[in-house]
Amino acid sequence: MHEKDLEALEYPKVLAQVARRATFEPGRQAVLALRPTADLPLAQQWQAQTREARRVLTQDGPATDLSDALDIRPWVDWATREKILSPEELLGIWRTIQAARRIRRVILRRRRELPHLSRIAHRIVGTPDLVEAIEQALTRDGRVRDQASPELARVRAALRRTHQALLQHLERLIRDPDVRPWLQEPIITRRHGRYVLPVKAEHRHQLPGIVLDQSGSGATVFMEPMSVVEENNRLRTLEKEEEREVRRVLARLTRRVAIYAARLRQMVEVLAELDAIFARARYADELDAEEPELVPFRPREGHPGSTLRLYRARHPLLPQDKAVPIDVVLDDETYVLVLTGPNTGGKTVTLKTVGLLALMAQSGLPIPAAAGSALSVFDGIYADIGDEQSIEQSLSTFSAHLTNLIRILKHATSRSLALLDELGAGTDPQEGAALAQALLDAFVRKRVTTLVATHYPALKLYAHRTPGVRNASMEFDPETLRPTYRLRIGLPGRSNALIIAERLGLDPEILAAARAGLHPDDVAADDLLADLQRQHQAAERARAEWERKAREAQALAKTLQARLDAWERERTRLLAQTRAQLEEEIERLQRQVRRLERRLRQGSGLADAADAQALVDEVREQADARLADIEVQSAAQTEMPSEDALASVLEPGAESADAVRAPEDEVDEAPAGFAPGAPVALPALGGQVGHIVRLLDEDEAEVQVGPLTLRVRLYELEPLSRRAARKRQGRVQVEVRELPRVPPPEPELHLRGLTVDEALERLERYLERAYLAGMPFVRIVHGKGSGTLREAVHRFLRTYPHVRRFTLGRPGEGDRGVTVVYLEN
Repeated sequence: MHEKDLEALEYPKVLAQVARRATFEPGRQAVLALRPTADLPLAQQWQAQTREARRVLTQDGPATDLSDALDIRPWVDWATREKILSPEELLGIWRTIQAARRIRRVILRRRRELPHLSRIAHRIVGTPDLVEAIEQALTRDGRVRDQASPELARVRAALRRTHQALLQHLERLIRDPDVRPWLQEPIITRRHGRYVLPVKAEHRHQLPGIVLDQSGSGATVFMEPMSVVEENNRLRTLEKEEEREVRRVLARLTRRVAIYAARLRQMVEVLAELDAIFARARYADELDAEEPELVPFRPREGHPGSTLRLYRARHPLLPQDKAVPIDVVLDDETYVLVLTGPNTGGKTVTLKTVGLLALMAQSGLPIPAAAGSALSVFDGIYADIGDEQSIEQSLSTFSAHLTNLIRILKHATSRSLALLDELGAGTDPQEGAALAQALLDAFVRKRVTTLVATHYPALKLYAHRTPGVRNASMEFDPETLRPTYRLRIGLPGRSNALIIAERLGLDPEILAAARAGLHPDDVAADDLLADLQRQHQAAERARAEWERKAREAQALAKTLQARLDAWERERTRLLAQTRAQLEEEIERLQRQVRRLERRLRQGSGLADAADAQALVDEVREQADARLADIEVQSAAQTEMPSEDALASVLEPGAESADAVRAPEDEVDEAPAGFAPGAPVALPALGGQVGHIVRLLDEDEAEVQVGPLTLRVRLYELEPLSRRAARKRQGRVQVEVRELPRVPPPEPELHLRGLTVDEALERLERYLERAYLAGMPFVRIVHGKGSGTLREAVHRFLRTYPHVRRFTLGRPGEGDRGVTVVYLEN
C-alpha cells in the first residue's frame, strides 16, 4: 500500500486511536507501524488474533494490562557491553519478566480456545534463575539486600555497630553540661560524609576537633570532635566497602542479564506484538465493530471476482451517534460504482468509508459495520480524494489529480480497489467529462474494482450502458433541501439546482427561462429520474414499514418466549416442591406401615389382625387420596408428570407390602401353581386381584393389577381360579413402580464467557437437574477475572433452596475460579 493513499483515506488517524489503547510503549509503536497486508491467509490470521483477544478481554481483561512492563532492550544492550545496571534498571527487567509470565499464563491455560495467541505466547521463554537472583538480591524499593552476598552481610553488620557507637559517643557530648553551651543546637549532623556538631563560631577553639564546614552567616561552624575522628574514619571505610560489595552484586546480576539477552529481547518483541493485538481488540470493542468475512477473488467472465459487501457501515473517525450508516453492496455483476448526487451529500465520506474499512480489515481490525459484511483482500487500495494542489511543485488541482490518476492506473490490477473523487474535475466541463469517461473506461478495461464520485451526466449514461458498471446516488430531500447521506444503489443522482432555487424563492420568470434553456432530452430524462426517485422512496417507505412490523413481531415473540421461560421455571419449581411434599407424605405413610408390621409380629389374636387390616385400608385410602391431590396440583400446572411417575413414588411401598409378610414358618417354599398368566390375589392390598406377567426369579413375580404393574414376592400372592378371580375383581388398585430417575447432568458446569443473567439462568436449570438426579455435589466453573460473576453465583447459591453449602475450589483444582456446591439429598 502506498503511504499517499493511506493518508488520503486517514488510515494513520485510525492507527493513532488504536495506539492510545496500547499499554506498553513498544506495543504502541507496533500499532503505529502496522500496515495492511495483501496476503489473504495473513489477514485472516490477524483477524483471528483480534477475535481471540476480545475473548480474553471479556474474562481476563486486567491481566492484559502491560503498563508495568518496560522497554528493557537498551538495558539488555548495556549488559552485553558490561555496563553495570542500577537496581532500578534490574527491577524494571524483573517487572517486565513478571508481566510476560502473567500474560503467557493467562493465554496458555486456554490454549485450545486461543490457538493463534498461544502460538505467540509460546515464544516467551522463561528466565527463572534470573528472576530468582533479582528477588534474592533486591528489595521492591530498589535496595540491595544484606543477604545478597555473605561479604555484604558482614560489612553491613559492622557498619551498623560502628554507626551506633559513633552516634552514642556524640550524644554523650551533646548531653555534657560543659559542652552544651558551646553548641548552636543540640543536634548531630553530617558534612562531607562525616558526623559533626554545630558549634558557635566564638567557641570553636574550646572544643577540640576539626572544622569541616560553616554556615552561610559564619555564626556556626560544623566540627568533628577529635574523640570521634577514628570512629568516623572507620565508618567511612565500611561505607566504601559496602559500595564495592554492592557494585559486585550488581555486576553479578548484570552478567546474568547478559546471558539471557536474546531471550529478553524476544520477550519484549512478543509483548509488543501481544499488546498491539489487545489494543486492536480494545478499539474494536469500543467501536462495537464486527469481524468482516475476508474472501478470495473468484474471477469470472467480465468480472474481476472481487467482493464488496458492507452493511450499515460507519466511518470510524466520525462521532458514532451522528454517523449515518450506509449499505455498499456490489452484486455479482457489478464491480464499478458511479456515485452522483449534490455537493456535501456524503459522496466523499462514502468513498473514504469504503476505503478505510478495507484497510482496517486487511490490518486485523474489525470494522464498524453490521454482521454479514464481506470484503476481498485487495493487493492495492488507491485513492484520489481531496484537493491535491501543490504550490511547491507548481501543480494545479487538475494537474495534481491527473498525476495521481496516472500513478494509480499504472499500478492498479484486477485485484485492486480504486476510490476516485470528482474524476475529471478542475478543467473545462466538456473536456473534463470526456476525460473522466475515458479514464473510467480504462479502469473498467483493467477490471479494477472502482468507486467514482462525479457530477458529470455523461458518466451516468456510461454506467447505464456499460456491463459491470452501475449507478448510485446520495439521497437528497427536496422538502428540507438537505442531504440524507443515504446511499441508493441503482439510481443516479440529480443536481437539484432548479428545485433548490425554487424552494429558496428565485423569481419564477428566471426559473422558467432556465428551464427553457435546457435540452428537451435533459428535461425528459430529469423528469423520468424524478419519477423513479418517487417510486423508490415509496418502496423504501413500504420496506421500512415492513421492517418495523417485523421488529415488533420479533419483540413480541421475545416477550412471549420470556414469559414461557418464566412459566417453565415456575412449573419446574412447583413440581419439585410437590415432589418434596409427596416424599414427606410417603415417609409418614411408611412409618405407619412399619408400626403395623411390628403390631402384626407382636400380636396373635384375631382382634389385632382385624385392627391391622383396618389400618392397612386406612393407609391405602390416604395414599389414594394423596395421589389424587397431586394429580390435581400437577394438572393445575398445565403439564404434570405421568400417572406412572406419580404413583411410583410408593416404591418404598415395596416395603409396605413387606409390612404384612406371613410368618417365617409359613413360607418354607413358594406356593405351587404360579405361572405367567395365572390369576392371583394380593392380601397385602386388601385382596386386590391381578395376574402374573412374568416370574422374575425364585421368589418374585411381576403382577398386573388393572392398568398398574407391581413387583411382588411370591409368598405375598394367593393363587386363584379364574372364576374366583372374576368375582373378586373391581376393587381400587394402586400401582407400585420405581420412580424414573432424572438423567444426571455433567458433574461440572462452565459459565465463563456468559453475562451474569445468562449464567444465572443456566445455573438454575443445571441445579434443578442435578438435584432431581440425586447428585451429592457439583462443580461450577466461573473463572477468576474481576470476580463479578463469582459473586453473582454465590449470591444465587445462598438463596437456592436445595443447596446445603458451597465452597471455593482447592489449590490445583480451580482455586477461586471454581465453586463446589453440595446439594441436599
